[in-house]
Amino acid sequence: METPLMFNSDLNSTGTTELQYAPEGLVDTNGGDYTEMSGLADFKNVFSVESVKLWTIAAPIAFSILCNYAVNSFTTIFVGHLGDLELSSVSLSLSVVSNFSFGFLLGMASALETLCGQAFGAGQVEMLGVYMQRSWLILLGACICLTPIYIYAEPILLLLGQEPEIAELAGVFTIQSIPQMFSLAINFPTQKFLQAQTKVGFLAWVGFGAFIFHIILLWILLKVLALGTTGAAVAYSTTAWVIALAQTAYVIGWCKDGWRGFSWLAFKDLWAFVKLSVASAVMLCLEVWYFMILIVLTGHLDNAVIAVGSLSICMTINGFEGMLFIGINAAISVRVSNELGSGRPRAAKYSVIVTIIESLVIGLICAAIILITKDHFAIIFTESKEMIKAVSKLAGLLGLTMILNSVQPVISGVAVGGGWQALVAYINLFCYYIMGLPLGFLLGYKLGYRVEGIWVGMICGTILQTLILLYIVYKTNWNKEVELASSRMRKWTGQEIEINLANSQQPVTH
Repeated sequence: METPLMFNSDLNSTGTTELQYAPEGLVDTNGGDYTEMSGLADFKNVFSVESVKLWTIAAPIAFSILCNYAVNSFTTIFVGHLGDLELSSVSLSLSVVSNFSFGFLLGMASALETLCGQAFGAGQVEMLGVYMQRSWLILLGACICLTPIYIYAEPILLLLGQEPEIAELAGVFTIQSIPQMFSLAINFPTQKFLQAQTKVGFLAWVGFGAFIFHIILLWILLKVLALGTTGAAVAYSTTAWVIALAQTAYVIGWCKDGWRGFSWLAFKDLWAFVKLSVASAVMLCLEVWYFMILIVLTGHLDNAVIAVGSLSICMTINGFEGMLFIGINAAISVRVSNELGSGRPRAAKYSVIVTIIESLVIGLICAAIILITKDHFAIIFTESKEMIKAVSKLAGLLGLTMILNSVQPVISGVAVGGGWQALVAYINLFCYYIMGLPLGFLLGYKLGYRVEGIWVGMICGTILQTLILLYIVYKTNWNKEVELASSRMRKWTGQEIEINLANSQQPVTH
């Protein structure tokens, strides 16, 4: 079978761009871009190559995220053996305050995916360390701004209607976990720095090692020393700093191309960097908070215990699928930003197409499994027949949500890779909070469809957002995006960057 034609980035003696066949299994060597696919054989080859590139990045990231998720889960599990009050308090702290800061800081750091990815693709590897240092400064500043939320967590939780004894203990645990929040200011930028260069294997090993270390530390502090929730907070913060410092040590010791030491350039153009970071944070937080609000709205229905419990089970199942797609989100962000920075518009376009197809297939498989087992999968979480029946009624909506959530993270990753965060933030605000939430409130409360109505309304908002973003991706002029990436690199580095645009001058046809 022939491999697809590729453009060689070098010009021949006549000054025209040479076409040549790529070596077996490769289609973009020597800095060249793909040519237009001319048949099924070309599509198969592109699909194969892009799949390998995608999962080489996505699998280690997803595994690392799974390990980090397990750190939170095992903290809750160990605390659960102390008593119901401790379990409720720590769970509340982790799910409300910690998740809030986690989402905001992760969003702030995702601006680094755009800049580091495009700089790496453009060959400006030495700038990655400077960008990372800027992100450290900005995220540390964000942590200082978030600290009052941690300090005043107890009155905030009381204001939200929590029981006083639960709010009091949750407030103490939250204050004790402030060091964990500050670790994220170091963790996330180093993580994005490594992702941009596809050095993600180390992230997986660090995540696994930290998970094992965390279990041992929890056992010592809670079982042997009997330090209670204070011991849990110490273990939680210590593990977080072990991850952050291990990643930093790897960057400084083994990433000499990207890390050239501390630089005063990190203090240059901070305000412009802050604006991009805030846009990234708003885009991500509007997505993360959307389905958290679904649970809050459900809690005000009659028979809220069953309503919230059944919905929480569904959201937990959806969350496990979501961890995989966070890895895919990061991978497609890296692929798009690298290819745009390298001046390869078709490679960026084809990577998006392949990733959307594969993600949709995964979503459909997950939805099928949920529908096939709809009367049984809730047994994992509960023995209550009423709860199992309630979950079964929601299985169809869960399956649809899983399909939508297989495509949406891909497009969000494309947005980060292309630097479209501000645009997507506005789209999310409109679709989720102006359309989806009011419609869910109307269906759930006014028309009496309860939790199903609230969820359907919010799914409608997600459908609208996904369709709009798919249309934007479909109409994107990838040649123009390459030019914008080049312009962005010139702006952030303060120098002219020559990127080979031999292929990017042809108009894109749709």
